[in-house]
Amino acid sequence: MYASLLNTPGALFGDFERLRRELDDVFESAGMPASIRSVAPGAFPAINVGNTPQNLEVYAFAPGIDPAKIEVTVDRGVLTIAGERPSDLPSREARSGGSGNNIPSVFSRERISGSFRRAISLPEDADPAQITAQYRDGVLHVSVARKQAAQPTRITVQ
Repeated sequence: MYASLLNTPGALFGDFERLRRELDDVFESAGMPASIRSVAPGAFPAINVGNTPQNLEVYAFAPGIDPAKIEVTVDRGVLTIAGERPSDLPSREARSGGSGNNIPSVFSRERISGSFRRAISLPEDADPAQITAQYRDGVLHVSVARKQAAQPTRITVQ
């Protein structure tokens, strides 16, 4: 019965909606994050962050990395995961060596290599003294305990 404010020809709100969609398309095609909490596409390692009543759980998907080269630190409420993934490609000198080499040229490379760093802001109730980190099957699992005062407690009604 009422015409939509977005679909009416020449409607002000429709123009704003069209402008918003066009700006989203421009920023997505430039590889920029869609929101302040997201990162650019292809950020390494990909992470999932969740929580339970007792812990904050961080999963970083980083296959092919030596666990001894992963550094997990906490400083002023920021959890940082850093490390380096070595390149599995032959060096430029080996590829351009003599004509008798059997090393193929690389035309496309989708696997990220080199150093990386991801930072996650911890909530105020996180306890930086109680953090565990385990690396298994290419997944780094970091568990940050919540402070005991922040734990839900059951009160007995008398």
